[in-house]
Amino acid sequence: MLTNDRLDEIVPIGPATMADRHFIEWDKDDIAALEMMKVDVLALGMLTCVRKAFALIDNHKGERYDLANVPREDAAVYGMLCKADAIGVFQVESRAQMNMLPRLKPQKFCDMVIEVAIVRPGPIQGDMVHPYLRRRNRQEEVTFPSPSPEHGPADELEKVLGETMGVPLFQEQAMKLAIVAAKFSSEEANGLRRAMATFRNLGTIDRFREKLIGGMVARGYEREFAERCFKQIEGFGSYGFPESHAASFAHLVYISAWIKKYHPAAFACASSPDLAQAETAKAATRIAANRAACSIFLMSVIPVPSFTHVDANACWV
Repeated sequence: MLTNDRLDEIVPIGPATMADRHFIEWDKDDIAALEMMKVDVLALGMLTCVRKAFALIDNHKGERYDLANVPREDAAVYGMLCKADAIGVFQVESRAQMNMLPRLKPQKFCDMVIEVAIVRPGPIQGDMVHPYLRRRNRQEEVTFPSPSPEHGPADELEKVLGETMGVPLFQEQAMKLAIVAAKFSSEEANGLRRAMATFRNLGTIDRFREKLIGGMVARGYEREFAERCFKQIEGFGSYGFPESHAASFAHLVYISAWIKKYHPAAFACASSPDLAQAETAKAATRIAANRAACSIFLMSVIPVPSFTHVDANACWV
């Protein structure tokens, strides 16, 4: 939280279990209702893994990389992901994501953004996954219903949903659809955004049903299409991603996949210390290393500042 005056004079603060950490005792929704400034910061373990991998690559190969200068749109990286070779890769090593990768077949960054966003409770429960995959694989025609001529241009939905082949996959698209097709006001659209923001608001989206469906039908859309749109938007109440969030995650997906593809020993070394407490995680790291044709040697040593050593095709942990 950001305040002009002392934070402890404005909200109650309690000590957290972790040393030197504190928490605010008020609920985040109450803080938002009071219009107090708050920023959510995610602490991602993969950022530590990437930092360590970059340091190893620099120390042992003299190649310096950061999040901004890793080569982009590498076909071999996407080829690896399309084969579901994603153990250890950020966000896409779950069983559901590894099942989706060969079906979606990401070929560029915007595909990766959709990959991250589509395997979520919202798109799954809103019946967005299969329609999108059918359209992507050219098994179903991509269509964009239009309002009556007197109510708006025929391509108004194509401008909103063209990126995702007529299927709303991101929260921003749901808001734009409501504004464009049902003529929601900015305030109403923001209320819809709040209802979609988190699973804690499950059930509150239903109060927008009549406004959305009625507004679309009044402008000439078929009721069946309007109801299907609401069902898809309703799915976001069970947790869906904003596009900006999905894009940030997709960036880390690509970076971690690139390191795994071209520097597997460094990737295995950078991953192993953070995974050392979980036997299943250690096994997954070994599998990833074997697939990448590098070997892992586990040693018990006195801790030293340098946490790993990388040979050409092996890593020592």
